[in-house]
Amino acid sequence: MADAMSLITGGAAATDGDQGLRARVEAVLDMIRPAVQGDGGDIELLDIVEGIVQLRLAGACVGCMHSMMTLQAGIERILKQNVPEVKAVEAMPF
Repeated sequence: MADAMSLITGGAAATDGDQGLRARVEAVLDMIRPAVQGDGGDIELLDIVEGIVQLRLAGACVGCMHSMMTLQAGIERILKQNVPEVKAVEAMPF
């Protein structure tokens, strides 16, 4: 299996259209996830629709007043830097 950085930078596994995009987004989320989990939360990738990444925030993130700031200023910014196809990130309800 390819390592996370080769997926992010567009290695061979990322040439498969939607599956490649999903794999690269998952690789970036895998790098972010430990920080979110360190605060008692978690993130789950639900779907990617026309460049909009749909995530579910879980654990301590549910109901946290800082979760939208984490989503926009943290997760979205990092995803856009590493996966140029990402246009936006939105939180989906349970």
